Amino acid sequence: MRSIKTTANMAVVAISNPHVFGTGVCGDLSEGAAREWLVPDGAGGYAMGTVSGLRTRRYHALLVVAESGGSARRVGLAALDPVLVTESGAEIRLAVHEWASGAIAPDGHTLLESFSLEQGLPRWRWRIGDIVLEAELAAVHGRPAYGYVYRLLAGGPVRLRVEALCTWRDQHGDRFAGGGDPQTRPTADGVVVEEAYRIAGPGWTAGGEWYRDVQLREEAARGLGSHEDLWFAGSFSAELTGPGQTLEVTAWAGDLASAPPPAAQIVATARDRARSIEAKGADPVASRLLLAADAFVVSRTAADGAAVPDVIAGYPWFGTWSRDTMLSYDGLFLAAGRFDEGRRLLRGYAATLSEGMLANTADTGSVEYNTADATLWFVHAIGRHVAATGDTDLAAELAPALDGIIQAHLDGTRYGIRVDPADSLLTQGADGYALTWMDARVDGQPITQRRGKAVEINALWINALGTVADLWKAIGRDATTVLQRREAAATSFQRRFPNPDCGLYDVVDGPAGDDASLRPNQLLAYSLPYAPLRGQAPAPIVGRKLMTPLGMRTLPSDDPAYQPHHRESPAQRDAAYHQGTVWPWLLGAYRDALAAARGMSGGSTGGLTGGPSGGPSGAPTGSARTDSSAGLPGGPADAALGGLPGHLGEAGLGSVSETADGAAPHTTTGCPFQAWSVAEALRAWTSDHVNRT
Repeated sequence: MRSIKTTANMAVVAISNPHVFGTGVCGDLSEGAAREWLVPDGAGGYAMGTVSGLRTRRYHALLVVAESGGSARRVGLAALDPVLVTESGAEIRLAVHEWASGAIAPDGHTLLESFSLEQGLPRWRWRIGDIVLEAELAAVHGRPAYGYVYRLLAGGPVRLRVEALCTWRDQHGDRFAGGGDPQTRPTADGVVVEEAYRIAGPGWTAGGEWYRDVQLREEAARGLGSHEDLWFAGSFSAELTGPGQTLEVTAWAGDLASAPPPAAQIVATARDRARSIEAKGADPVASRLLLAADAFVVSRTAADGAAVPDVIAGYPWFGTWSRDTMLSYDGLFLAAGRFDEGRRLLRGYAATLSEGMLANTADTGSVEYNTADATLWFVHAIGRHVAATGDTDLAAELAPALDGIIQAHLDGTRYGIRVDPADSLLTQGADGYALTWMDARVDGQPITQRRGKAVEINALWINALGTVADLWKAIGRDATTVLQRREAAATSFQRRFPNPDCGLYDVVDGPAGDDASLRPNQLLAYSLPYAPLRGQAPAPIVGRKLMTPLGMRTLPSDDPAYQPHHRESPAQRDAAYHQGTVWPWLLGAYRDALAAARGMSGGSTGGLTGGPSGGPSGAPTGSARTDSSAGLPGGPADAALGGLPGHLGEAGLGSVSETADGAAPHTTTGCPFQAWSVAEALRAWTSDHVNRT
């Protein structure tokens, strides 16, 4: 029997526990500019910036608009700079910018009293003597529209002017004055920029000049173009006579004639929505992860005009990727209780199958079929969905697609993906391609091609066969043949992959023979519901050499190919991407492998008819830990997640990063907000084994 060891007010504790930073962080750009916030619009766009207010990335802006369902985005409103004018006529600039010269001007971050992120919404408070001004922003969910509220909390009267700095460019690019002024069109309450987005508010006064050579320090650190020019479109203004007085601005794209609600209403509605999401979590960490997970589930318009759910792989620069979507499915949809949206997503992705492979939509919006594992994760997602919901109608509907996937892999499909009839294992690889999740390339050449029979690809293949067999039983089909195929592949796996030095070979039958590199890919052979080694513990060397507080290294530090830092130029970062860099998403597999070895239930265990674990599907969202830190009753399995709570306040606030350096102190790198990192953290954190009595 499962008992939920929590209290009725735990969700309230979670909701009232925001990220709060004072002057020591806000006023120090090395600290305040390293912590980022994200406010997504639910349609693939976002607003994003730093605690200090300094724009450090080309992606930092108050209105970034998604195109092509999130695969492409454009930066619009870059900043709203507040300026206080006191009764004496003194102007106090509260914004902060860095310039190519190295100058920081203005330096309004030094006047910040606090920054908080509560219900996922940022709030800044500046103090100038007895004057306290607050600013907050929120999005209209499902639409590229934002509200920005400036509120006088103490002091006054003052005059507030808010200056709009604008651009209109691809989010990965830049724009300079030499390319021509933006096209603007005045309205009664503001301006339309490039006929793409509109800004509205009180007391509009048109501007019309360039702010040149804005420096973006994080882009410089990434070896990319690090400055741009911004267009001062004009300013809004209002007299704030006393506490409670506000100046409100809205910005939106799409239907420019259809104004969003007032900014204060946008903020209030967004807070209510966030509270309802957080309330599903039974402890503070679960609540934050549920809200973080919500950022990645978006609505896009399909070719037939229908709105369909999809997943953004990471903010700010990733779009929709089928591998990321399916790997994240269990956490983003099942652990979060989004069953109907998940069902529609699975049906939509099934329609993209070609030659037994799932389409992979690149960030450019083009469609490619270039992964060996996305389709197998898709099968896993279907199995997990049906196990969690009992939706055998979906299983029956997708049965022809599942038949096609298995047959295509048996017959052989693109890029050498095929089952070897000699041992029933799945091989893959083609020149110039990296088809596994370790897919980085430099100058067109894969860094970790892993051609041959990769360990996690075969764990996924064996898991897929077991999943389909269970689905067949659930809908009344004969599963004998599929079970026989799984047994043959599992037997070969158990014979071919074990290695006394590294646990499991990373690849067998590769161009250079068998690869004994110690990598975390082998964890899937223990963690998946129908994994070939489920119930056995991973080799101790895996945890000893690869485990870090934030996830698993992709190579041990004593490997000659190990790269301790994921830094510098794009080529250097890609070369290190899977050569020692830490990936948080692997914590879920590590935790499941340890839990399965101890006979414990978990988020990826169990089947429709009592699979390898014989247990139920993953826990509902309300399942709680008895503690919100490490050292929980599950022992080593739960201790694997011990670094998670602290990380939620370190980089992408309230979220989980894509990667971190392999070397201590494991500084985060990559996207600060990553779907599969959050999804696996949420799934693992809310797994029900910790609540069993």
